[in-house]
Amino acid sequence: MCENATAPDAAGDPAAGCCGGSGSAAGCGLSALRRSAGPRPTVTVAEETEIPPTGSGTGRDDRVVWLLADSVWWGGRLRTGVALRVAPDGAIKPVPAELAPGGDDTRRFPGTLMPGLVDAHVHSALVDLGTVRAGGIAEVWDLGGVPSTVAELAGRALSADSGLPRVRYAGPFMIAPGGYPSDRPWAPAGSWREISTAADAGAAVAEARAVGAGLIKVTAHAGGPQLSQPVLEAVVTAAHAADLPVVVHAEGAGTVAAAYTAGADVLAHTPWTEPVDDALLRACAKRMRWISTLDIHGWGEPDPARETAVGNLRRFIEYGGSVRYGTDLGNGPLPPGVNTREIRLLQSAGLTPDQVLTAMTESDSATVSWLPGGLDLGSGSFADVLATARVLDTSLSPRQA
Repeated sequence: MCENATAPDAAGDPAAGCCGGSGSAAGCGLSALRRSAGPRPTVTVAEETEIPPTGSGTGRDDRVVWLLADSVWWGGRLRTGVALRVAPDGAIKPVPAELAPGGDDTRRFPGTLMPGLVDAHVHSALVDLGTVRAGGIAEVWDLGGVPSTVAELAGRALSADSGLPRVRYAGPFMIAPGGYPSDRPWAPAGSWREISTAADAGAAVAEARAVGAGLIKVTAHAGGPQLSQPVLEAVVTAAHAADLPVVVHAEGAGTVAAAYTAGADVLAHTPWTEPVDDALLRACAKRMRWISTLDIHGWGEPDPARETAVGNLRRFIEYGGSVRYGTDLGNGPLPPGVNTREIRLLQSAGLTPDQVLTAMTESDSATVSWLPGGLDLGSGSFADVLATARVLDTSLSPRQA
């Protein structure tokens, strides 16, 4: 979240499924950072048909479900002749289409199926997550909120009929006493945890993990009090010992270097306050991931900060850096759901359509997204096509193959 954040006008009760469950980092730690953004789903089927629901109504059964479509984008490329096999535990795997048996357990779709689209920077307290899911986002990362509130919402979203995206959450912002964002009106009381010493760092990480956090979020904001380098490093050390990746909000001179030196795994934003030193940028590209959040600068209008961010991201990509699509939803007038402006900015920074999809998905996704009109990677309307994405769920059964 950045300084120009405002709460949206939309009303609603945001909620989402938790990652790994309370007190567990299973599937949500460092080894999972490049894989699942949330827990495994139950059987994934289509929203848009008029066939009555099947199954027990719990969202789980013991069958293997097969999903067929005109094409499947999975594993970094668009393919035909591929089916998705959904195991009883929710694990999804692309396999040759001829393995699909047909009958009651095989569902067929026009268009393209792909891993669920993920927004890796959202604040659920400031947005209506039901609207976000209706806008095509299957999973989100909540990067700062009241931990008990987010955990409770996460648990409620485990219901198959919740109509909400899966959520992987960080719990509170880890901050220096009096630091950002405790001085911002959009940050609700309890959404930050002040840390003064290395001992505090270990306790804070343990508290976040105990409420089911799958990430740790730290702020390094040059406009106010910041964690000292030893304390920042203590947070990272404690998080890594708990198998939790660390995401840093780095804003202002020296903050990217502080995050890198501390061993942080992800930057919550592409740096925008100044061009990143080339040597530091090269080093970041070898080890870190950057979440894009380019559209927070100007919201579609020209903005010098956006140009700086795009320039930094372009060099980061040229040096081999790994990017995640994220929007910082809740920060001003950003569209809920798939943000076509963010996608076009990623393309302007040098990402191909396949690379954009890689930034928006996980290869062993916990969810499935559907493009009813199909995907054409060479189309100039690539971003607009992604905005038509629907999230498959268990509410209705599509036609049998």
